[in-house]
Amino acid sequence: MADDLCFFTKDSFVFKAPKKSPLVLRMIVLVFAMVCGVYICSICLKQISTTTTAGFLNVQLTERPCEKPNIEPSEVRYVHFPKPISYSRAECACNPVRFFAILSTQRSGSGWFETLLNSHINISSNGEIFSVKVRRSNISSITETLDKIYNLDWLSSASKNECTAAVGLKWMLNQGLMQNHKEIVEYFNTRGVSLIFLFRRNLLRRMISMLANSYDREAKQLNGTHKSHVHSPREAEILAQYKPSINATLLIRDLKQVEDTVAKALQYFNSTRHTIFYYEDVIKNRTKLVDVLNFLKVPQRDLRSRQVKIHKGSLSEQVKNWDEVLKTLKGTQYESFLHADYQI
Repeated sequence: MADDLCFFTKDSFVFKAPKKSPLVLRMIVLVFAMVCGVYICSICLKQISTTTTAGFLNVQLTERPCEKPNIEPSEVRYVHFPKPISYSRAECACNPVRFFAILSTQRSGSGWFETLLNSHINISSNGEIFSVKVRRSNISSITETLDKIYNLDWLSSASKNECTAAVGLKWMLNQGLMQNHKEIVEYFNTRGVSLIFLFRRNLLRRMISMLANSYDREAKQLNGTHKSHVHSPREAEILAQYKPSINATLLIRDLKQVEDTVAKALQYFNSTRHTIFYYEDVIKNRTKLVDVLNFLKVPQRDLRSRQVKIHKGSLSEQVKNWDEVLKTLKGTQYESFLHADYQI
């Protein structure tokens, strides 16, 4: 009886923990593994996304720049790689381009000179851009126009292909250039623009050409049309028949005024990279054009122009009141203008 009680007491108060079901454990492990897997996958995806985005950003921001050609350090600022908005330079994107401007005065041979440059396959000189007043109305309009030209986005008959090596324009001194010279000099120096000054030594010949051209603008001698430049001997002969009369009273004053303007231009733009040529020198010695191409750092080519010179020979045959002009300039600093300075 006592043993029974003892047995009863032992079975009644000693409890054993029930065994957990294997199924429950497996479910817990499975859920834990799934949670860990999802967490690890989310971290990996974030890292991959960040790396990919960074890769794309790096491609956009670290575009490989064009390598500058092997040139002197002083020339580096004058070498450019424009990126036109209106078209792609394609395989020529890394071909270096030089910026230039031809600074001159009317009837100084600049039109003829520019056609010579444009006969070069790698040079684009876009003409007298600032003859249009609105483009030179203020410095903002001027710089906006220049930016478009030097970015190769200015389309004209002179525009070449994507492999242009030198691009520029023709700019007369009286087309906003002198009035805004400080800002323009700063622009030229900042953008690395090289200047070609082209003037005429014999200002009397220039005056005759100015007066004749002004007359034809009204008379329109060539079949009712005005032409500042001609391409046939016959047209040149017709225009040369007109002999202007020069105001002798104002002659010396007018010659000095042009002379002073040229001197001021050379002074204002002296800090730029520039070279100076004279129409008479180029006419007499065509090897001067080699110097021009060397200045622009473009390959040497034979340059040609279709333009025909209008006024030839002795000045006495081109002025109506020659005796009066002769008397006025005789013994002055401008007497040399009376003599033939070249033969053509």
